[in-house]
Amino acid sequence: FIIKARIDHGISSLPIIESDFQALGKLPDYHRDPFDRMIICQSIENSLPIVTSDSLIKQYPVKSFS
Repeated sequence: FIIKARIDHGISSLPIIESDFQALGKLPDYHRDPFDRMIICQSIENSLPIVTSDSLIKQYPVKSFS
């Protein structure tokens, strides 16, 4: 379902690459979930917004939408 929906809506996957980790060591410890921290890093490194209702993610310097 997810793959088909992604394709149907023209959404491409964002691979995790080494440069995404550059922001990891600079992140404050607002959020302890490693997967969410990686999403935050990818958002910062790629200047991409995050769609989330997670108030902890919204504390980071990322553009977010609920």
